Amino acid sequence: MRFGALSYKTKQFFIVLIKLSIVVGAFYFIYQKITLNNDLSYHTFINYLEQHGVFTVKHMAFLVFLSSINWFLDVLKWQTLVIPIKQISIKNATQQTLGALTASLFTPNRIGEYGAKVLYFKPPLRKRVVLINLLGNITQMGVTTILGCIGLTLFLLNYDIDFNLKKVLRFLTIIILISVMIGFGLKQYPLKIKGQSFSKIKAFFKDYPKNNIYKASAFSLLRYAVFSFQFYWILIIFGVNISYPNAMIVISSMYLLASIIPSISIFDVVIKGSVAVYLFTSVGVNEFIILSTVMLMWLLNFALPSVFGSYYVLNFKLPESD
Repeated sequence: MRFGALSYKTKQFFIVLIKLSIVVGAFYFIYQKITLNNDLSYHTFINYLEQHGVFTVKHMAFLVFLSSINWFLDVLKWQTLVIPIKQISIKNATQQTLGALTASLFTPNRIGEYGAKVLYFKPPLRKRVVLINLLGNITQMGVTTILGCIGLTLFLLNYDIDFNLKKVLRFLTIIILISVMIGFGLKQYPLKIKGQSFSKIKAFFKDYPKNNIYKASAFSLLRYAVFSFQFYWILIIFGVNISYPNAMIVISSMYLLASIIPSISIFDVVIKGSVAVYLFTSVGVNEFIILSTVMLMWLLNFALPSVFGSYYVLNFKLPESD
């Protein structure tokens, strides 16, 4: 039997099976990360949170509030970016944002987010939705890069870090050479994304309303301010004596370095943990505190929203064709 000839009930069965697989997979990976972390014992981590009063109503409510603001800003950013091609409500933007988060949790660099979000739109809009999602990620990465470069510069100027200058220069030279080769390759063999050439992608971004880009960039900046402050606040709860400006120098450096390392979202906590330990131990912060902070940040800003996103995944329906 051809796939196109499958009955409606059979197609619905496959859709339900896929949705259940995504949700079960997301929960399984979350469970693995919490219970099978070689660097941070689950019981030790929970006991440490209890000792510092993280589970008190006061601290937990504030931390969840910050995570809610973080994702609400991302929802507003997505709605702002999509509006030029289709009007969507806050409810729809929330469904698409959190549903895509759940579906992309165990994909490299959350690449699954692109495929998940396009499914909420009819086929004629899907190529533009991919580019809009790319634009949203570019605005967030732009903020991370700019603030991270400032933070990393201040970090290197203010703290005595043992690093090999020759290795750093060699690494930068390799990056520059790769960038030049990629640029030459794109010129000779035009890049295609979802069947669109680089020139068409460039034209799309050129014609895209600039006000929406400015608003999306503002939401990205606000998101950065919220989750970086949340990281700092957790350090304070854990008894770290560090000023906000000094903490931001290290935090911004950490997010910059962690963001340029390819990873699966579920292992994001490992990547950020390794980078954070190296940077924060250089300024005298205990390694266990940093690992606990990174883990708690991951639970609040990825695992918890994914739980809510699983509801939207299970209730997902393909848009009806015209």
